[in-house]
Amino acid sequence: MHEKIIILDFGSQTTQLIGRRIRELNTYCEIVPYNKFPHDADDIKGVILSGSPYSVYDDKAFKADLAIIRGKFPVLGICYGAQYMAYTSGGNVENANSREYGRTHLTQVNTNDPLLKGVHSGSQVWMSHGDTITKLPASFQVIASTDDVAAAAFHIEGEQTWGVQFHPEVFHTTDGTQILNNFLNICGYKKDWTPASFIELTVADLKEQLKDDKVILALSGGVDSSVTAVLLNKAIGKNLTCIFVDHGLLRKNEFETVLKDYEHLGLNVIGINAKDKFYKALAGVTDPEQKRKIIGKGFIDVFDEEAHKLKDIKWLGQGTIYPDVIESLSITGTVIKSHHNVGGLPEKMNLKLVEPLRLLFKDEVRKVGIELGMMPHLIKRHPFPGPGLGIRIISDITPEKVEILQNADDIYITLLRERGLYDKVWQAAAILLPIRSVGVMGDERTYENTVALRAVTSTDAMTADWAQLPYDFLAKVSNEIINKVKGVNRVVYDISSKPPATIEWE
Repeated sequence: MHEKIIILDFGSQTTQLIGRRIRELNTYCEIVPYNKFPHDADDIKGVILSGSPYSVYDDKAFKADLAIIRGKFPVLGICYGAQYMAYTSGGNVENANSREYGRTHLTQVNTNDPLLKGVHSGSQVWMSHGDTITKLPASFQVIASTDDVAAAAFHIEGEQTWGVQFHPEVFHTTDGTQILNNFLNICGYKKDWTPASFIELTVADLKEQLKDDKVILALSGGVDSSVTAVLLNKAIGKNLTCIFVDHGLLRKNEFETVLKDYEHLGLNVIGINAKDKFYKALAGVTDPEQKRKIIGKGFIDVFDEEAHKLKDIKWLGQGTIYPDVIESLSITGTVIKSHHNVGGLPEKMNLKLVEPLRLLFKDEVRKVGIELGMMPHLIKRHPFPGPGLGIRIISDITPEKVEILQNADDIYITLLRERGLYDKVWQAAAILLPIRSVGVMGDERTYENTVALRAVTSTDAMTADWAQLPYDFLAKVSNEIINKVKGVNRVVYDISSKPPATIEWE
């Protein structure tokens, strides 16, 4: 097993960000719920306690037994994590007079402390809490302050335990990476977690796990399933069969293009045209969740039918990635929208699951794909939802509407690539709205459809800003769509960020 850092999740919105920052320092970490510290601690090098939406003295506050970690591993408490350590050791945590939120600067930094090595007074940090530590327990020593917070950072005497009331994981904390790196040095981690080492370990594990068993994998054309396929192919070769289903909601010419790409990768792929089946099942349906469920069930039925034509299949491969796993372990139990991974399929087909990417964040999946020698256009492809254009048509789905949207989307994506803008945005989409409006073409009055363009910048899809694409580019896309796509006479641009909006409209 690989040495690791454990991040105990107390419900903070930035817990995943802590994990990503640690991974960027070539260090393997796992995020687990605050009350699920692993029993097998042999390979654990250190523990980080995350922030939380609660105050330590709230009735609902998440409480953990710190006796199982303090003094046994190096520990770093962040925000709530720091306050919880102080509070449970007899210190005082009280509601701050005003919420401490945003940029501030460290003062009286103890540069001899190993956590703050290379960090100087005046360094900018990001605060986000409504409480503050007003009295530290006797063994807790202040190692940094700010103008408003006396104990911005502390160290516990006689232990490798530290707490900070700011967020080192966020971009606005200038020396945040340095502080996290210092903590990893305290932990004695070798920092040898790289895409190459991941591939080597994973391929060896897959060979051991699967031996001569046969695996079936659903391909979507997306990054996750494609990298999963190449990893499995590297481990078991001909024992992997991939199925690529065209549900009639893919982008223009995508079915043919992706099949050709997979051929280049040497994958054994069966392509299935199931458009009519999906269009029939979706006829008249407008509710987004119902659409997702119908598409999910239809996919399972088609996949199941094809899989039964094959012999001796024992495993189902899936492109599950780490954010999916973390969400399934959610300590708050909130569901924003149902996930498109093929839930129910392993049980229905009596198959075991193999998920080689379940420990990776999206940006790490891309790095692994590049290390595997995959073509850049497959790796740098924007995320595309499992239900495809089905959730980008904001009304009932018909083959005619799909064709309109495919043509508009094709113009948009092609022009993004031509202008060198495709790789500068995280995700771009055209959306067909259930709105018709009056227009004039030539001397004739028209009453046609509206297309919305969406483009966002992001690093992990947890938050996203609308992309400020050049006006002349948007004008060109609008003109091309209106002139060339029959049925569209108006184009608008979506300038909403996430939160409060989501990236997809449905």
